[in-house]
Amino acid sequence: MSDLNNPLTKFYSGKFEKQRQEAPALQRKMTPVPDCGEESYTGSDKLSGRKVLITGGDSGIGRAAAIAYAREGADVAINYLPFEEEDALEVKQWIEKAGRKAVLVPGDLKEEAFARKLVHAAAEELGGLDILVLNAGMQQAVKDIKDLTTKQITDTFTTNIISMYWTVQEAMAYLPAGGSIITTTSIQSEEPSAHLLDYAATKGAITAFSKGLAAQLAPKGIRVNTVAPGPIWTALQICGGQPQEAIPEFGQKELLERAGQPAELAAVYVFLASDQASYVTGQVYAVTGGSFFA
Repeated sequence: MSDLNNPLTKFYSGKFEKQRQEAPALQRKMTPVPDCGEESYTGSDKLSGRKVLITGGDSGIGRAAAIAYAREGADVAINYLPFEEEDALEVKQWIEKAGRKAVLVPGDLKEEAFARKLVHAAAEELGGLDILVLNAGMQQAVKDIKDLTTKQITDTFTTNIISMYWTVQEAMAYLPAGGSIITTTSIQSEEPSAHLLDYAATKGAITAFSKGLAAQLAPKGIRVNTVAPGPIWTALQICGGQPQEAIPEFGQKELLERAGQPAELAAVYVFLASDQASYVTGQVYAVTGGSFFA
């Protein structure tokens, strides 16, 4: 019997219920709960002994990466907002179940002092830092530019891109030759939605930042790459990231006719962090369900 899986039906492909949580949202209260590989990801020691910090590691893509990294042999620190503690504690359990050390560092990346302190706290608890995954994001849909407040623009840019400068600046004290930085951009960098003017702009900035940083750090032997997800079913979508009327058919216009699940990105984050990607830097890895990334 073939063990192949049809990508059209491998994960949930039905309509989603309209559901609204205030931002930030808890993944555990979503319907259906996103699949982050909790029951499916199998490791093979690709990251044995590595020390990893993941921002936005409590849910969604960051959670999937954290679980996968632990099962590949890494110790993992995750950052998240204090409200998201319930989700973060679940991730901690999965990391420890894999036999690895889990470090929780709650705090808001919009605060420069915290963003900088985060890196040192993680490195101290982990005993070093080899891999930095900058995944935290803010996304709030606004249909009319006249309704887009200065506070939202500032908060989105600070969370999504400005905090990356702060964390990388501090991480340079720890990252060795052979280390890896992985950022999360988006298909929005190439195909911006009309209702995500601020979010899409930050994702374009992340793509440029990642490519430029790769050029700067290559002589140090540190690789930098970015992952560009398409419509992935995460807590970001149901707490204002998408208009409620768009939730039922979220992702179903892609070639694969469904939204992606966080678990479907985990292997990409693992690859980019591993020695298997030793000749890969300055690249954008698109996981979009069919949308093309130039």
